[in-house]
Amino acid sequence: MCHIQYRAANYQGNFTPPSANKPWIEYPGNNGGSDWGSISVDVHNSVIIENYNDLPSYSKLVPCAVDDALGVFWMGDSRYKNPPPGRNRPQAGLPYGQDVNTGWVSNIGVICKQPPFGMIKAIDLGTGKTLWDRPLGTAEKNGPWGLHSILPIEIGLPNTGGVLTTTSGLAFIGTTTDDYLRAIDVKTGNTLWKDSLPAGGKATPMTYEVNGRQFVIIMAGGHHGMMTPEGDYVIAYALPKKS
Repeated sequence: MCHIQYRAANYQGNFTPPSANKPWIEYPGNNGGSDWGSISVDVHNSVIIENYNDLPSYSKLVPCAVDDALGVFWMGDSRYKNPPPGRNRPQAGLPYGQDVNTGWVSNIGVICKQPPFGMIKAIDLGTGKTLWDRPLGTAEKNGPWGLHSILPIEIGLPNTGGVLTTTSGLAFIGTTTDDYLRAIDVKTGNTLWKDSLPAGGKATPMTYEVNGRQFVIIMAGGHHGMMTPEGDYVIAYALPKKS
């Protein structure tokens, strides 16, 4: 199915221009590279921690007349009532909107790219060299037709949100589509702890201290575009109280 879509599209490398007569492949796509979560700088260990995606997009320009007939209007238009249906996104003042397939997900719910889809890396703040770079996230809650594979294989998942580093040399991150909050060793990249969230943790964790006890908190709200469970949870974690 992915090969059929590929053959039906325009693709001439990184700078393939948008097209209206057929879809075009944008790689890296609009959710490729480092997302809005940005980076975290661990000044105590002189390390930059960055999570990022390696994803294409499969898009097509849509004439405004087609969008109008579908009821797709930009927010400043007097006819705008609800978020646009489907994948179409209007563009104000331009003759075309855009049908956006972020991540290029096929009709059976599988990304049309070989894993990994999402990664996390550490960069030496002094030299700029990569210290480690590895896939982030397992295949447990991913599979065709929305089925969970239950496979704890680190394939690297799409991620949206940021990473928090602490003076203890830990990086906390909960951005992946397997809905885990993880504590990662800044020096090695190994996952030291994880906990399953009730909804997608598409946010940057934060930390604070009360009476000498450290807390890590994350908002688990999910993300419809990332196909993770939605919710309105704010969850805090802490080490056990000292005796």
